[in-house]
Amino acid sequence: MVATKPMLHRAEVEHWVRQAVYQRLGKPMPRSAGAPNPLVVNVSARHCHLTAEAVEILFGKGHKLTPFKALYQEGQFAAAETITLIGPRSRVISNLRILGPCRTLNQVELAYTDAVALGFDIPMRLSGNIEGTTGAMLMGPAGFFEMPQGVIRALRHVHMHPDDAAFYGVKNADEMKLKIGGPCALTLDKLLVRVDKSFKLEVHIDTDEGNACNLQPDTPCELIK
Repeated sequence: MVATKPMLHRAEVEHWVRQAVYQRLGKPMPRSAGAPNPLVVNVSARHCHLTAEAVEILFGKGHKLTPFKALYQEGQFAAAETITLIGPRSRVISNLRILGPCRTLNQVELAYTDAVALGFDIPMRLSGNIEGTTGAMLMGPAGFFEMPQGVIRALRHVHMHPDDAAFYGVKNADEMKLKIGGPCALTLDKLLVRVDKSFKLEVHIDTDEGNACNLQPDTPCELIK
């Protein structure tokens, strides 16, 4: 049997594209010298996390999520399955992607413009902090599932391995800044730090934030304490 090399994730490919562009321009990558890992910045589009129970209600008894595309964080994936989110006044978002694996709570993450279009008034929250948030109706091919709460706009955040946290001099729940270059340069404050041994260095911003800075594969980004 011939051994095959594992395929690079899109985020890693984009990092090497940025590096090649900067080498061609004769400029250093906008990343702190000596950093243990390259910085990856990804736009997290609207999506949902579901419990196994909710998946069965929406897709049928015994249904399991089907991995469609691996995400940058180990073990996480975008599922082949999508649902319809029904908002106030019967406004809907179709083909809302489910991210797997299943979790212990149900949560929908939207950008601010998504919420406005649907008629939702949603808070900005850390993922998993859904107490007191608004709910929604979800529709799948096998039925409806009513979420009593769980619709949020996720706080912008950075996933870090402890080695990354030590390099940047931060700890879990600290805040940093993300400096984004390019023609639409801006700096995002209050970037929440999340540290775990299983994490790879990655920033998540939502589509509104990504559009505001026109984030591209070759856009220079830098973490600032």
